[in-house]
Amino acid sequence: MNSDPLLINKLAAAVLVAGLLGMVAAEIAGGLFSYGDQIEISEQAFVIATPSDDDGATEMAAEEPAGPPDILPLLASADPAAGETLTRQCISCHSFEEGGPTKTGPNLYDIVNYAKGARDFRYSDTLTGMGGEGQVWDYAALNGFLYNPGQYAPGTRMSYRGIRDDQDRANLIAYLRSLSGSPAPLP
Repeated sequence: MNSDPLLINKLAAAVLVAGLLGMVAAEIAGGLFSYGDQIEISEQAFVIATPSDDDGATEMAAEEPAGPPDILPLLASADPAAGETLTRQCISCHSFEEGGPTKTGPNLYDIVNYAKGARDFRYSDTLTGMGGEGQVWDYAALNGFLYNPGQYAPGTRMSYRGIRDDQDRANLIAYLRSLSGSPAPLP
C-alpha cells in the first residue's frame, strides 16, 4: 500500500489557502460595496401608480376608455366566419359544439341570451353573482365581457385580456349567435 506521507500536509495547506482566498475576496467586496456609507435616497427613480395616488389613477383612467361602444350597429354587417377564426385563441379553454365538454371554461354553444352563471361550470363568485332573473348573456353583455373580462366582471378567473377591435368583437358575437338550433334574433 503506497500512502502519501505528505497527505496531511497537503490537506492542511488546501484549507489554509481556501481560508486566505475567502478573506481576500471579502476585503475586495468590502472595498467595492461600502455598506457603512449608505446614501439616503430622496425620491424613487421609478414611481409606480397605485389606486390611492390621485394623479396616477387619473392618468390610468384617461388611457383606458370606460367600456366598448355599442355593438348593435356592427352586428348587422358582422361576419360569423371571421368570428370563428377568432375562436382559435379560445379553444384551449372553451368548447363550442353542442354537448361539448366543459374545459377550463364553460361550453359556449347557445350562449347568446343564456342565463349568466347558469352553465354546469364552477364560475367565479363575481359571475355567479351576476346571475339571476333576467340576467342573460345578451349582445351588450357579451360585448362588455369580450372587450375586457376583468373590467366587466372584476374577480373573474378568466385571464384573457379581451378583444379591443370593435369589428372583431362583433364578428365573434355573430359566430356565437350562430351556434344555436334557433339563433337569437338580431335587434
